[in-house]
Amino acid sequence: MRLELRGITKRFGTFVANDAIDLVVESGQIHCILGENGAGKSTLMNCLYGLYRAEEGEILLDGVPQRFAGPGDAMAAGIGMVHQHFMLVPVFTVAENVMLGNENTLGGGLLDMAAARTRVTEIGDQLGFHVDPDTRIEDLPVGVQQRVEIIKVLSRDAQVLVFDEPTSVLTPQETDELMAILKQLRNEGKAIIFISHKLREVRELADKITVIRRGKVVGEALPTSTNAELASMMVGRDVILTVTKDAPKITSNRLEVTDLVVTADDGAVLVDKVSFTVKGGEVLCVAGVDGNGQSELANALLGLEGQVTGSIVLNGAELTGKNPRKMLDAGIGFIPADRNEDGLVGSFTIAENLMLNRSNGLPFAKGGVLQLGFRDQFAAEKIVEYDVRTEGINQEVSRLSGGNAQKVIVAREMSKDLSLLVAAQPTRGVDVGSIEFIHKRIIEERDAGIPVIVVSTELDEVVGLADRIMVMYRGAAVGIVPADTPRDILGLMMAGIAPENQEGAPA
Repeated sequence: MRLELRGITKRFGTFVANDAIDLVVESGQIHCILGENGAGKSTLMNCLYGLYRAEEGEILLDGVPQRFAGPGDAMAAGIGMVHQHFMLVPVFTVAENVMLGNENTLGGGLLDMAAARTRVTEIGDQLGFHVDPDTRIEDLPVGVQQRVEIIKVLSRDAQVLVFDEPTSVLTPQETDELMAILKQLRNEGKAIIFISHKLREVRELADKITVIRRGKVVGEALPTSTNAELASMMVGRDVILTVTKDAPKITSNRLEVTDLVVTADDGAVLVDKVSFTVKGGEVLCVAGVDGNGQSELANALLGLEGQVTGSIVLNGAELTGKNPRKMLDAGIGFIPADRNEDGLVGSFTIAENLMLNRSNGLPFAKGGVLQLGFRDQFAAEKIVEYDVRTEGINQEVSRLSGGNAQKVIVAREMSKDLSLLVAAQPTRGVDVGSIEFIHKRIIEERDAGIPVIVVSTELDEVVGLADRIMVMYRGAAVGIVPADTPRDILGLMMAGIAPENQEGAPA
């Protein structure tokens, strides 16, 4: 099946998310769509899949124009989509999810579960893996859940397959397995669209690469293109992709965490007796597949978790049980994983957000009165220093791009007199150019003698920033290893296998 998009334009009010995009995907081809977050990639695919209706343009399958009123029409025409956030019902079994919306029935209206189980097994065997049809989705690892999504799509005989950021929740080994599956599907004649901002994956998979920037196609590239060339097309300028840093210079600053436990309200253990030390002048990166306790660990270091036991000692002072105000007063800078939920107030201006957690005393307040002149001068200086692209200090943060909004948080937290920096997913949802800038600032704090903790699910980021790496799995620390630990060992650790159990693991 040959897919052609002609002049697809999608608007949200006055904002043009897709601007006259043309795209051709041939059968037996992996066509990668590369672009920054917010470039319009997912919007384009949602138009293809019937979730959005484009104001202009047309979709053709084998030369025949299509009009999709919804995803059901797209699926009936042979288009399947594996979304970044899986569309599975957790309490249903694999077979129930695969047949959902496409139910076969027996006499009397009973569901033909035997046929669904058989279909799951047949497709799994075809792709070289086994998934138990009777296992509940909530009991499956993330990588296996993604395989269920693929089985679900293929069970409907889809010929055009769309994968939207499919590796964002996978370990390196699971990513390699997914790539092998995609190559097999390509060889069977499927037309595959692979959406990503990860350059290494795109170069490894693609037969053809289309780059989208700010809603427009800015060019096509070959898999032989360098990372720097692809990044330049994405951003529109030259980008330095590697993190440059000298050997760590250890200072007397020190964070010591001992037997830290974070418990949820229902009694579930989210962080399980984690212990580590971070010295001034080094970066400890906390790696792992998202949802293994990393976010709760970071939140606990700022007093944001309610039920915490163990010990958090910063420069000799015990901080366990302190509220966030006390933690901030102790010199902790905190970049939260969700900037919109926890880091910014969207309806506040840039100037107001830059003083959010500093309005209780000098120099931003005096005698309970805000010092607006100082605030505005401070904000004007920081938008220049941190290269925040904005109309001015009084622009609402909700109107900033993701990268510029993140820079506001980075400017606020790194302009303080820090004793510790905790950065959770510091570059999530930001463009390549902003990633380069934020990485540079993190290394500057490290080189200033500050202990730095970076929580990230991006393995390239972890390897680039870290002096040491702690991997978490199901709330526990699997181990702490040097930054030059091979990726395959890190991947095994992310699956819960400790380094000492691995042949050839570093000491």
